[in-house]
Amino acid sequence: MAHVLDNPGWAALTGPHAHLAEVRGGVRRYRPDVSVFIGVPADPGPDDWAAIASFAGPGGTISLTFDAPLPDGWEIVQNIEGVQLDGSAVQGEPFGEAVVLTPADVPDMLDLVARTEPGPFLPRTIEMGTYLGVRHEGKLVAMAGERLHPPGWTEISAVCTDASFRGQGLATRLVLAVAAGIRARGETPFMHASASNVDAIRLYEKLGFTLRARRLFRQVRVPGA
Repeated sequence: MAHVLDNPGWAALTGPHAHLAEVRGGVRRYRPDVSVFIGVPADPGPDDWAAIASFAGPGGTISLTFDAPLPDGWEIVQNIEGVQLDGSAVQGEPFGEAVVLTPADVPDMLDLVARTEPGPFLPRTIEMGTYLGVRHEGKLVAMAGERLHPPGWTEISAVCTDASFRGQGLATRLVLAVAAGIRARGETPFMHASASNVDAIRLYEKLGFTLRARRLFRQVRVPGA
């Protein structure tokens, strides 16, 4: 039987994040200013591929998190090998220095993301869940938060620290603090990481995360008009 983490974008967009979804036929995607992820049923058929193409537009690109064969005329722009990490053994721990970030903090969050490049983060990504941050003399120097939310699980994402503040354990403490909030809701944390980011994976494994699956993140181009 399929597990919700086998297709977490679909599980989130048809479940706890349905209010953030745009729907075309059997396909869902996050609103463009929220996230780049799209939710597609398992074993997509022609109607599903047509819906994906309509979201991208003729000749446009779109990010996919599954590796089903592409229809004729579609082009792979980029493949990123990744890993999915299960946090069933991670209980989390509060972090007193962390503050809950709000929409008023989004400009600072976007600035930190631009400096550290942890992955996609958009003006309304904060609506996907709780984000925690650490400030130093008013400047946001580290953060982590919640992204995909399939039933019973919540992804920890946007883990980033300003270069001048690395080596102080801020990422570790923020990940554990976000995990503690997820556990308080009776849910389980999980994570995704690029397979090439071995330092981050090693850190997450030290915190108790374990490899659940290898994932392929693809950016594809749909046929032109």
